[in-house]
Amino acid sequence: MSQRGRLLWSCRRGMAELDRVLALYVHGAYQEADVSERQAFERLLDLQDADLWRCLTGLARPEDPALAALAAKLRALVGQAAC
Repeated sequence: MSQRGRLLWSCRRGMAELDRVLALYVHGAYQEADVSERQAFERLLDLQDADLWRCLTGLARPEDPALAALAAKLRALVGQAAC
C-alpha cells in the first residue's frame, strides 16, 4: 500500500465528518506539506476521535504547537472548501 493509501486508510474514523476533513487534507495540502507538518499530521491521526474532533472544531487546543497549527490549518481548509 502506498503512503497516501495508508494515510487515507488511517483517516477512516468513527465520524464521517472527521473522515472528510482528514481526507481533504491528504488529497490536497499534504502533498505540499514539509516533513515536520507531515509528521504532525501522523501524530494528529494518533488522537482518539473525540479529542481529534475537539481539536478540529476549536473546542480544544493541543499542547503540541505543531498539532495546534495543523488543526488551525485543517479548519481553514474546511472553510475554503465550503465556499
